[in-house]
Amino acid sequence: MVNDCLSSDATPQIVAAYAARHPQIRLVRGGHNIPSGRNSAVAAATSPLVACTDAGLTLDPNWLAAIIAPLECGAADLVGGFFQPAPCSLFELTLGAVNYRTADEVDPAKFLPFGKSMAFRREVWAAVGGFPEWASHCEDLLFDFAVEQAGFRRAFAPNATVHFRPRPNLPAFARQYYYYARGDGMAGLWPKRHAIRYAVYAAGMLFVALMARVPAMRLPGALLIAVATAGYTRGPYRRLLPRLADQAPVQRATAIALVPIIRVVGDLAKMIGYPVGLARRRTR
Repeated sequence: MVNDCLSSDATPQIVAAYAARHPQIRLVRGGHNIPSGRNSAVAAATSPLVACTDAGLTLDPNWLAAIIAPLECGAADLVGGFFQPAPCSLFELTLGAVNYRTADEVDPAKFLPFGKSMAFRREVWAAVGGFPEWASHCEDLLFDFAVEQAGFRRAFAPNATVHFRPRPNLPAFARQYYYYARGDGMAGLWPKRHAIRYAVYAAGMLFVALMARVPAMRLPGALLIAVATAGYTRGPYRRLLPRLADQAPVQRATAIALVPIIRVVGDLAKMIGYPVGLARRRTR
């Protein structure tokens, strides 16, 4: 089942051509945004088990079997698969290491399924009213919370892996995180997490201003900033350095220098997007 939601290119025709050759492929068209597109596809499905992914991703050959296994054995009602970056450039490789955890870093009890790699019982989708169509982003997390609040069981399937290409440059990455944070604000998600980010950056700016005014603070202040930066980038560097083994020295140095830049750009994008989402939430 492939749902087309307002495509402006030849996507429907391409899918229809595949469907003509392969009867198991079915094209449906409906929706005005991501969650309504998901709901359109699920509504057209007839199977009691539904596996969900997004266009543009590459699925492992055993993805479907792995992600529905907990449903088939009765161990869960909602299953989250995993996702791994498939970079095509040095920037994408670095971004993938900075922003995306490896499977061994995930706590299965706390992992929330993402729409790009998810499976659930159709009755669960119906019981919680489907994906919230008022949400332009974060609809999968809101769906997860609704499923949890309704008392259904959730499971993590680390072997159900999809591969995606990270954003190709800093502007595209900043735009992505701006919309993610705007969606958080509209949905009222993670207020403490966003508040801590504002507080840390505000404190950092005040500290830098103090260093500029008090010369005796500059050396200890610089050391403190270095320690804080090392702690903030420790996880990304731990993931990144093994992936640079085949890179030339210049490329390694470039990737290492990109890590704090990517961190700061992502944080700034979130800090801009979140209040925009809060404003939209108040007027929604």
